[in-house]
Amino acid sequence: MGLTISQKIIKDHLLSGEMKAGEEVSIRIDQTLTQDSTGTMAYLQFEAIGVPQVKTKLSVAYIDHNTIQSGFENADDHKYIQTVTSKHGIRFSRPGNGVCHQVHIERFGVPGMTLLGSDSHTPTCGGIGMLAIGAGGLDVAVAMGGGPYFITMPKMVRVNLVNKLAPWATAKDIILEVLRIFTVKGGVGKIFEYAGEGVKTLSVPERATITNMGAELGATTSIFPSDEVTKAFLKAQDREDVWTELKADEDAVYDEEITIDLATLKPLIAKPHMPDLVVPVSEIAGLKVDQVCIGSCTNSSLYDMLKVAAILKGKTVHPDVSLVIAPGSKQVFNMLAECGALADMIAAGARILECACGPCIGMGQSPKTDAVSLRTNNRNFYARSGTASASIYLVSPEVAAVAAVMGVVTDPCDFGEPPVVEMPSSFKVNDNMVIMPSATPDEVEVVRGPNIKPFPVNTALKDEVDGKVLVCLEDNITTDHIMPSNSKLLPFRSNVPYLADFCLTPSDPEFPARAKENHGGFIVGGQNYGQGSSREHAALAPLQLGVKGVIAKSFARIHMANLINNGILPLTFADEADYDKLGLLDELKIENAREQVKAAVNGSKVTVKNVTKGTTFECNLAISERQAGMLLAGGLLNYTREQA
Repeated sequence: MGLTISQKIIKDHLLSGEMKAGEEVSIRIDQTLTQDSTGTMAYLQFEAIGVPQVKTKLSVAYIDHNTIQSGFENADDHKYIQTVTSKHGIRFSRPGNGVCHQVHIERFGVPGMTLLGSDSHTPTCGGIGMLAIGAGGLDVAVAMGGGPYFITMPKMVRVNLVNKLAPWATAKDIILEVLRIFTVKGGVGKIFEYAGEGVKTLSVPERATITNMGAELGATTSIFPSDEVTKAFLKAQDREDVWTELKADEDAVYDEEITIDLATLKPLIAKPHMPDLVVPVSEIAGLKVDQVCIGSCTNSSLYDMLKVAAILKGKTVHPDVSLVIAPGSKQVFNMLAECGALADMIAAGARILECACGPCIGMGQSPKTDAVSLRTNNRNFYARSGTASASIYLVSPEVAAVAAVMGVVTDPCDFGEPPVVEMPSSFKVNDNMVIMPSATPDEVEVVRGPNIKPFPVNTALKDEVDGKVLVCLEDNITTDHIMPSNSKLLPFRSNVPYLADFCLTPSDPEFPARAKENHGGFIVGGQNYGQGSSREHAALAPLQLGVKGVIAKSFARIHMANLINNGILPLTFADEADYDKLGLLDELKIENAREQVKAAVNGSKVTVKNVTKGTTFECNLAISERQAGMLLAGGLLNYTREQA
């Protein structure tokens, strides 16, 4: 039986376990990336592990999230990251060099290698045939120290692309169609591999758009073959030497398979407040637009920007629309300036932002009250923009640019001929904004600002775990709900005690006070709890507040791993009807907790008592023996120390 692309890479990097779907395996990590929103914590954790120099082939620290410096906090964190990476053998991508995923696929990604990043959109590099996976910062810290990365062996999904895109249809529409089919929870425990004749018609930036937003499926990762298109892209980046061909065996077996006829795709749009609420653009044409944001790690490539510039050339942004554009990297920005496309954008009335995440993460450009904002982002979660009353729609750069001119949502098929853009035969290569680590690391002083506080570390699991139900939540609670990410809070990513006071406040403003008053307890959630970002602050803040366990109908992959990494029990209802039987401040108790956790490895249920109502219910705890050890020890750091 043949192997898929992902299975080939996993086999080449396998350290332990069997490659059977559902089994735990560990793999060797070749490269890591961090960004400043999650990176500060990752490097504090790396320091706690005590390894003097990283052991990966390449590790890069990017500054792209917390770039608004309205106080000292962000600048202090950036200096800490610059000095700690210099000391420990990690390259430092300075503020202004670009968004981590865009820069990494341009300058560092290698087909066939593994990449672990402390950002959920790390799978972007699957666009060149990397096995690129998003994870919590602690998992990345362990990988930098030479440790294996553990995952549950995913199922394989083949997305067969046939024909080629019709005019005005884009790669963004392909991934929106996949989201419409599978939903935001349909990719959990799966890898999506793209195949078929249609693949050859897609450039690397188009492929990267698709793999980037595969994160919204909840997928482990997404990947394209490494073919002649990949080779041409790497050659244009003066990196042809790293290219290798990668494709699935003809007799590879997939667990699921779908076919998408590219010729039939129409421009699509995701409605508020979830990326899978996808309809044709024509369905809501005429909706008045207040703001358009073009950029983010999904659609900020030179290819995207040139198409936007072509649409805007000779036109003026509608007077009722605020248009902002953020190129994805310094390379993109430079080339836009040199070819005159930047001038076309400026002449049309676009506001040009720095090469950073910006509006996508709520770092500036929050829309006005009750605004309609069209964005080329990957997420449109409630309140993520910084304006809770705003309606955020996800679209392609082409749909966004047309709306900026017209002032309303417009089917671009009614706008005229689409722009035709060719990929350049060579990109402007200038890595002067990447600082190499020190050749004399012992002489480097790590600089820590006053906002950097010690992160919470759990204690060993007690025999009896008890506490009250602190909150009951609906389905699809995101990490933006659990630990809000906006321009006011992002500067405090290295200060968990401060952040904890905002934990889950978008869902329940009283949650932090209630958690403190009751000395911690349990969170109760619905389906797909913890979807979205890889930010482990969504586990660290509850830990700071004394949360002992989360009982949900189901979990998103990365968040469940982050809970286990921090010693918080991730339980799922054996009978989902029990969800409705729990009430706020019900007293829950897990007796013989340590023995129950050990038994869960073999499939035993965990029995939870509802002391308040005099009932019991059963939960699943889907963990491996290694994860059981982590929960018993009180998290990965404690477990690692015990093993050492």
